[in-house]
Amino acid sequence: MTCHLDLALVNGRVRTLGPERPRASAVGVRDGRVVVVGDDAVVRAEADSTTQVIDLKGATVLPGIVDSHLHPFHGALKARGADLTDARTLDEVRRRVAEERARCAPDQWVLGFGLAYDVFEHTGISGDLIAEAAGDGPALLTFVDFHTELATPRALELAGVDGPRRFGEHSEIVVDERGVPTGELREMGAIRLVREAIPPLTPAERYRLCADQLRAFAAVGITGAHGMDGKPETRDLLRELEASGDLATRMVVPYWVHPDTPEEVWESYARHRDEGGERWRGGVVKLFIDGVIDSGTGWLFEPDSEGAGLTPLWPDFDRYVRAVEFFASHGFQIATHATGDRGVHEALNTYKAAGAAPGVRHRIEHIETLRPEDLPRFAAEGVIASMQAQHMMWLEPDRSDNWSRRLGAERCDRAMPVRALHASGAVVTLGSDWPVASYDWREGMAAAQLRRPPGHPERAPYDDQGIDALTALHGYTSRPALTTGDHDRLGALEPGYLADITVLAEDPVVLAPDDLVHNPVMLTVVDGEVVHRAADLDG
Repeated sequence: MTCHLDLALVNGRVRTLGPERPRASAVGVRDGRVVVVGDDAVVRAEADSTTQVIDLKGATVLPGIVDSHLHPFHGALKARGADLTDARTLDEVRRRVAEERARCAPDQWVLGFGLAYDVFEHTGISGDLIAEAAGDGPALLTFVDFHTELATPRALELAGVDGPRRFGEHSEIVVDERGVPTGELREMGAIRLVREAIPPLTPAERYRLCADQLRAFAAVGITGAHGMDGKPETRDLLRELEASGDLATRMVVPYWVHPDTPEEVWESYARHRDEGGERWRGGVVKLFIDGVIDSGTGWLFEPDSEGAGLTPLWPDFDRYVRAVEFFASHGFQIATHATGDRGVHEALNTYKAAGAAPGVRHRIEHIETLRPEDLPRFAAEGVIASMQAQHMMWLEPDRSDNWSRRLGAERCDRAMPVRALHASGAVVTLGSDWPVASYDWREGMAAAQLRRPPGHPERAPYDDQGIDALTALHGYTSRPALTTGDHDRLGALEPGYLADITVLAEDPVVLAPDDLVHNPVMLTVVDGEVVHRAADLDG
């Protein structure tokens, strides 16, 4: 008896990533699930006149690609204005800011994102340096890591920021020797003061930006994401997107818990742990144990070259420990942002003491430098290593960049150890950290192999921590499923699994890494629905 498929993908090269049948040529879908994987004849036999049949013309079929760490809505709303991601000199930054100024209304704020720390190597960081390019009006530029922002004098004036402040976390309004703000704002507490002075978007504008961003993810083959910017209002947005048919990406969204988040809010989050829809769910909290290496806010065992890095983000670190204990005892998975070796160490210690609910594995995000004695603990203690290979693309092989200079040679030798963690038996799941880096996972998969920017074979790799192509692909498919406990329904193409599918023109496992970013995305399927389809694909 036929099952009357909703969707049949035929004449493809299917890489199932499943143990039973690793290769096939066709996949059949019904009611949002894979029901048959085999050759064309087997799948066509299950179809009828109502089935949407798509001839893939030899394209490669993969389990749906998942980005394990990005900021979908924060990025959609904050990565606006001048794109500075490849501006490598201060003059180039000024040129792009001036161009953005020309596009803006006279009294409009000039925004930009992707600002590199290295452009200020010889001048120091100051908003005065971009004030003229911004027409002496309000401008706010976000650094590449989204942990530091740069405001012009007019922006500081409009925000009422005229000196240092005390925060409930280790944030800082940087001031000069006279106590006058330079415009550099470190971490969220300081950034928020100026951000709140920018005229807000309308609800309709916010919705459209977020919906369009999810479609942009689908266009590069992303079917799922672990979104790292959740708030209570994020749940309302997800409900609206799903009800309107605009939730083109399967989402896992945590609650953000800051050092100053009141404990009664913790209780509220616990009551809403199991909220979700057909394509989204919670059950996760996101904590920051430190900041970033580039600004000296990553938590290190030994100070960086500027004497910084010796404090956690939490002024009362015992409160971080209490937060982990509380959320672990209420069945949450905990994701902790930790860039420095001390931050990673203390997160591991806290997780070990707090334990986890059955079937839950806590995770650490970024792990930019790691002590050798802590490396085997990830596998031994069941902690997920969530890594972003594209971050390596900012680093210079001669270690002259700001990140490397701050850490010094010994810690650079332990930089973002993807291969070593994988070899130790740890579950390594991969993501982009967008808008910090491009959300194009093809670039991420290439960077994970090359340890340098793809498309630049003349450039030496930063180190020897590259992984092979199949391991990198698992980092975007089966490992995200293990991370969220969904490995019995996602991460492979097998009967009974959810029909999240990515189709590329060529097999990314056999394609040269430098060519990956040019590998066309032919089809993206979420929950059995085609959410992106290349114009030249018949069906």
